[in-house]
Amino acid sequence: MVTANRLHTVEEYYFSKKLREVNAMKAAGAPIINLGIGSPDLAPPKAVISAITDSLTDASAHKYQSYQGLPELRSAMADFYQTHYNVSLNSENEILPLIGSKEGIMHISMAYLNEGDAVLIPNPGYPTYTSVTKLVGADPVFYDLKASSNWQPDLAALEAMDLSKVKIMWVNYPHMPTGTLGDQTVLKALVDFAQKHSILLINDNPYSFILNEHPSSIFNIEGAKDVCLELNSLSKTFNMAGWRVGMLTGSAAHLQNVIKVKSNMDSGMFYGIQKGAIEALNSSKNWFTDLNKIYAERRQLVWELATALNCTFETSTSGMFVWAKLPSGLKSETFIDTLLQEHHVFIAPGTIFGSNGEGYVRFSLCAPKESIQSAIKRVL
Repeated sequence: MVTANRLHTVEEYYFSKKLREVNAMKAAGAPIINLGIGSPDLAPPKAVISAITDSLTDASAHKYQSYQGLPELRSAMADFYQTHYNVSLNSENEILPLIGSKEGIMHISMAYLNEGDAVLIPNPGYPTYTSVTKLVGADPVFYDLKASSNWQPDLAALEAMDLSKVKIMWVNYPHMPTGTLGDQTVLKALVDFAQKHSILLINDNPYSFILNEHPSSIFNIEGAKDVCLELNSLSKTFNMAGWRVGMLTGSAAHLQNVIKVKSNMDSGMFYGIQKGAIEALNSSKNWFTDLNKIYAERRQLVWELATALNCTFETSTSGMFVWAKLPSGLKSETFIDTLLQEHHVFIAPGTIFGSNGEGYVRFSLCAPKESIQSAIKRVL
């Protein structure tokens, strides 16, 4: 049976392949310390667990759910944006709950891209932007993010590009993998750029509450709703990665286009998960304070680990990763493979996020302090 041509444009996701190798080593008895994946190891708020448990006997618990989610879930999402970002959203038509924000990348791309359209994608950046672009038959056009410009887009370089076929531009601040916060002046200029060239600008915003005292939204910028969408997620913010709860926010017109795709792809989010998500979104600010205290302690240890490996890094970043530069001349994938084989410590090579990631590695903070301390001892 011959597969679709689109499969020739993408490869299996890096972590899908690499974790098979890591798990095989673990099965063979190797004491692997996994600092490669951004999958929170901490528990969600207790009220979230109670909410999903209590919901299981509700009359509607096991039925098909609305394609747009429960009204009270959208209301909680709107309140969350108002409380934490000072952004006003209409819960009726400017919020679309998602089964994880990753699916939103596909839905948006299917709604707006034709074969041959172009998409501006950050380098380095989240690999799914590229793979989804290719899967729908569009062409990825990479724009450089570099340490010399604090991993911010170069507006002059963007204007010099051939933009005639560009329909979508992905941005991601706080940035993954570098942890850099978005420069508000640059983001304002990007909104103006999108308006000038009729480009849909999408901010992927799942990391805004991790080790960041000033969470922000693309919609804090005047005029952004006209040309922007924003993805957000409960995965990192509330340790609910496996629950698959995300949201897409933006103008009613943009979201209606996405609903045309999404409503043909799934039959709604499980009722209990929605009830748990509502509880999470209603968490007090103490939740973020307590969570970030844990991540701050872990980050300090990861800095020690990176230093022990002769890496350098910025200390003013946010998010649940540490992006570190290798000593001159070392290749990212060779370095992480050596570390895995010799010390049984797994971290991510910068190259999986783009060519500008060569010479860098990414450490995850999603491991207990004791595991990070053990990793330090192994490499000393």
